[in-house]
Amino acid sequence: MQSKASKQHDFDAVRADLRRVLDQPGYDDGSAGPVLVRLAWHCSGTYDKASNTGGSNGATMRYAIEANDAANAGLEHARNFLEPVKEAHPWISYGDLWCLAGVEAVKAMGGPDVPIKFGRLDHTDDSNVPPNGRLPDGAQGTDHLRDIFYRMGFNDQEIVALSGAHNLGRCHADRSGFEGPWVPSPTRFSNTYFKLLLNEEWTLKKNKQGIEQFRDPDDELMMLPTDYAMIKDKSMRPWVEKYADDKDLFYDHFSKAFAKLIELGIDRDGEGNVMKKGMQSGTKRVDIEGPKRDIEVKPKARL
Repeated sequence: MQSKASKQHDFDAVRADLRRVLDQPGYDDGSAGPVLVRLAWHCSGTYDKASNTGGSNGATMRYAIEANDAANAGLEHARNFLEPVKEAHPWISYGDLWCLAGVEAVKAMGGPDVPIKFGRLDHTDDSNVPPNGRLPDGAQGTDHLRDIFYRMGFNDQEIVALSGAHNLGRCHADRSGFEGPWVPSPTRFSNTYFKLLLNEEWTLKKNKQGIEQFRDPDDELMMLPTDYAMIKDKSMRPWVEKYADDKDLFYDHFSKAFAKLIELGIDRDGEGNVMKKGMQSGTKRVDIEGPKRDIEVKPKARL
């Protein structure tokens, strides 16, 4: 990163450096954008409203327990892409950096502006790492989606809107067990995912790993069981149809839902300052060490 170290709270300088990180010729489709959106999603999607635990505050994916969750396979690439930005701006917490990277990536790839508040703090040890298993399993159906998203405080409309992040990126056999992109242009944010979900003829097939996923007639694109289940659900399908027909509506709803996602579990005072004990502003990287936790490996994918 060639930019000069920024003054504290100079988030515009951080945004500029994040834009420089997006171009990655040796990575998926030449862009780090999709995996940065996935990082912001997964570091936030551990929230549980009943216990008020998990979420982006604390940046707990820096620790082995969460980093080695099967659902987070491959996100080490995203975290590593962001290390030069952290080095250039050591005052920013990892929680803020990861979420801002996702927000900036969405915008850079043609998506909507997503409002973001700052001030996240980083846990100083792994005592508050949420348990594994809180992220979506792409092999399941809508009952599972509701279990995961209702736990965070989302409704059916927001589930469908957030699933629109599948306009970006691709699945990898060595990470989730699934393989392939959802759309032909996986580095451009759009509502193509919803159009294809409704209009393509999808066939359930086993891939080379023996995992079932839906394939298009040309065997170039794929959908997860969780994706396909939404068009069979009487509450979710109408939202798929609305977003397929109205890009502006989808962008508006995605922006609101993603902003809500990355703010989950963050308690603020009247001035907007984050209130959490046992944390401090992160100033250095915490290396992920130690043996991997014993985890039952199931196919997982970003939502």
